[in-house]
Amino acid sequence: MFYYTGISQTNHNNNYIIHKDSILASVLKEKAWVKKAWALFNDKKAENAYKLATKLRKTLKTNYGIGDMNLLLSDYFKNRTLIDSSSYYAKQALRYISLNNDSLESRRRSLVYNVLGINYKNRGLYEESKKWHIKGIEEAERYNENELYYTHTHGLAVAYNKTKDLNNALQLFKKCLEYKKDKQIISASYINIGIIYSELQNYDLAKKYFEKGLELSEENNNHRERAVITLNLAVNSQEQNKPEEAIKLYSEVITISDKHNLDYLGLMAKTNIGSVYIDLQKYKDAEAVYSSALPNAKKLGVLSMQLNIFENLKQTAIEQNDYKKAFNFISNYFNIKDSIIQLQKNKEIKELEVRYKTIQKDKEIKLLLAENSNRKLKLVNQQESIKNLNLKQEIERKKIRNRVLAFQNAAEKKSSEINFLKKEQELQEVKAARQKSITNTITYSLLVILIPIIGLVINYYQKLITQSKLNEKQREFNKQKIQTLLKEQELEVIKATMKGQDKERKRIASELHDSIGGNLAAIKLQLSNTEIDNLRSLKKVNNQIDDTYQLVRNISHTLIPKKFVNNNFCNLLEEYLNNIGNTSKILTSFSAHTPKQLNIINAELRVEIFKIIQELITNTIKHSQANAIDLQINFMDDIINILFEDNGTGFNQDITKDGLGFGSIKNRLKKISGSLDIDSRKGRGTIINIEITKIKNLIYNEV
Repeated sequence: MFYYTGISQTNHNNNYIIHKDSILASVLKEKAWVKKAWALFNDKKAENAYKLATKLRKTLKTNYGIGDMNLLLSDYFKNRTLIDSSSYYAKQALRYISLNNDSLESRRRSLVYNVLGINYKNRGLYEESKKWHIKGIEEAERYNENELYYTHTHGLAVAYNKTKDLNNALQLFKKCLEYKKDKQIISASYINIGIIYSELQNYDLAKKYFEKGLELSEENNNHRERAVITLNLAVNSQEQNKPEEAIKLYSEVITISDKHNLDYLGLMAKTNIGSVYIDLQKYKDAEAVYSSALPNAKKLGVLSMQLNIFENLKQTAIEQNDYKKAFNFISNYFNIKDSIIQLQKNKEIKELEVRYKTIQKDKEIKLLLAENSNRKLKLVNQQESIKNLNLKQEIERKKIRNRVLAFQNAAEKKSSEINFLKKEQELQEVKAARQKSITNTITYSLLVILIPIIGLVINYYQKLITQSKLNEKQREFNKQKIQTLLKEQELEVIKATMKGQDKERKRIASELHDSIGGNLAAIKLQLSNTEIDNLRSLKKVNNQIDDTYQLVRNISHTLIPKKFVNNNFCNLLEEYLNNIGNTSKILTSFSAHTPKQLNIINAELRVEIFKIIQELITNTIKHSQANAIDLQINFMDDIINILFEDNGTGFNQDITKDGLGFGSIKNRLKKISGSLDIDSRKGRGTIINIEITKIKNLIYNEV
């Protein structure tokens, strides 16, 4: 996977700002030279900038100028990956940057921290890199330096990525996408997010972010980013075992690289095509690709890539049983490896020499600076002594003049104070007289206004009291009227019920008299006839008895309302409670356990249970002032349990006597072997528990 760090160059435009208290001709001249050095550096004329900065570093006098030139040199060596030299000048720059917490100094410190963070990352010391980037973020946040904040955030994300802390890296790269002003940061973040998802083998998400980065790189006409993204897409295709797609993408990278002189990326794409051919066991094609890539690797001087090519050429030769070629390739491999070791030794020696010379030059510069500063101090001290003498003489003259003026001012001040006191006394007398007149006028006016107002307030208060008493009496009258109407409605219901019961009694009496009475009379006559001795007559009497039994059974069935015969008992109770809730402000709740068994109990028993529940609900509506009713019916072990609960006012069981309602309930319970238990207290509501036992002969409907 080809990693893309994205940001390596820090923008230092207008970095050097003159302090308010240092506007001198020499400082202005230094400012012009420092600006020129940065202009050369930013215009890609790095060598010219390096020479000028080295010269200015020895001649400049202000800390600002020296610090900026050290910073420029640290950037110069950082871009050439000369880590020790870059870090040395970065730390020298910190020595000349003030610790004052103003925005300029904070920005300069943050720029130096960025150089150090990148240097430690390039050295492979990622924890140190994190430390400097975090310090840079703190400085950037102090004065809302968004550009530096996101630059350091991106650098910190790269450090996390290098240490394989992919979650933190991913989080920070996504945060960098918020900074819309720097398209380079956004593009680099898209690429790195795609690389992380590739490492996590989430190729779909990786492709999504690579495509976003590709779109932005085409918009910015950034051919290098386009080549990097295409190269990573090709690697993903290769890892997903899509060789044809991978070769196509690698070829596209080679085309872009050839067109825009991106030789290193083109070389990587070629060697990766060779690895695809090895995976496909096309060893001749792989050998041809590696052989064509080798001259480019030598031209670029990329020894690590030459090692990779010779190693893969050795493998292709072995796979083709050409051991002579394999031996030549492995020989070249070891020759290059020896060269790398020797070059590394030479590089270390050169870096040490550069470091030694730099330290020696710095010592010489410090000595010269110390001598110059001593000379300046002597001259300054002499000038200061002359100035001090002149100032002392001037001060003495001014003291004498001030004493004379002080005496004159004291005399004038006393006469002014006397005149002022006289005028002040006259004004106080006038004010006192005027204040007294105003106070008397206000007092009389208030008395004239307040007397009628007090009378009106008293009168209005009496009217309010009278009106309040009338309203209270009217509310009591309305309440009594409502109670009277409710009682009248209850009486009408009772009268209608009694009329219906009388009518039903008359119908039952008529049925009993006309049907059953006639049959019984006929049976009696036949039984009294002494001549009934044959079998035929007995059969006739038996038939008449059967007819009489059937009539009694039919009359019993007509006494049971049709709704209890044709409907499920639980559904009937639930419908009744819902109707109560819909026609009033009472919240109803119903639950039944083993409803199938409850639905098949004897119809007469269902009628009695229904009427008991009706009576309980009627009592609650009339007396309890409840706004919620809960009814539960359970049928277990041949026992029916009814639990009725309301949240009304409740009552004292020791004081309250049973009325018609509870008397009716208890009479009905006696018929069906039931018991009643009441739990009620004032202000807590009422709970009624009913148990019906001995119902083995009543649980099933007649068929």
